[in-house]
Amino acid sequence: METVMRKTAIAILYATISSVAVAAEATPMKEADIRSLIIGKTIYLAAPMGGEFPLNYRPSGEVDGSGKALGLGKFIQPTDKGHWWIQSDKLCQQFTVWYDGSPMCFDLTETGEGKVRWVRDNGETGTARIGD
Repeated sequence: METVMRKTAIAILYATISSVAVAAEATPMKEADIRSLIIGKTIYLAAPMGGEFPLNYRPSGEVDGSGKALGLGKFIQPTDKGHWWIQSDKLCQQFTVWYDGSPMCFDLTETGEGKVRWVRDNGETGTARIGD
């Protein structure tokens, strides 16, 4: 029994140390980071049902996306366009149809080489991969 408790305590300690180390590596992105790492790239949002949802942040201020590969055309308009901007170190966007054209902003945290974690202004969270 004591050995099981000792192993459990060690596992909890290891998990806590690992979580602290990962959090220490995560870097909140500022405007300059967003401009250099996101703008002009395709960002692949991890889809809850598997796969990736690409969004293209064009240097012109336009953003477009397509859910065709995920089969979203059955549920929503599969593609849409809008515009993006940066406000208070947050990446903001507004599509024409998606989300009823409502603007939304995201806090972005770099979590590793080519990876980010996002938190939307409504509290939703997710991860994404930065592509070309």
